[in-house]
Amino acid sequence: MQEFLGTSPAVFLGLTLFVTGLPAILAGRALGDSWRSPRQVVGACVGLALAHRFLVYALFGGPLLHLPGFVAALAPLLVLALTSWRIARVARMVQQYPWRYRRTSPFTYVELGPG
Repeated sequence: MQEFLGTSPAVFLGLTLFVTGLPAILAGRALGDSWRSPRQVVGACVGLALAHRFLVYALFGGPLLHLPGFVAALAPLLVLALTSWRIARVARMVQQYPWRYRRTSPFTYVELGPG
């Protein structure tokens, strides 16, 4: 597992969840709240995954250019950021257009009928 991640699993989880995961959630929420596209969320996550790899390299002596470690860091960041983006987008749609949409779950809304 350490060869795949490029560092120990404990370091990987700590960096992924706390150091880059929380900013991914906040970035997804901010981009969803400001009507940005999911492509910008992906771009923000790529930047956070690059920062993750740099921190593994600088603080823990792991390899900097390690594609499996980069992909392993990018995947949970994308899940966190896109989930928060969708929740923020649904909340914004329902809040801004209450006569037109009704929330059915944190991830979905339906269009209200006429009248």
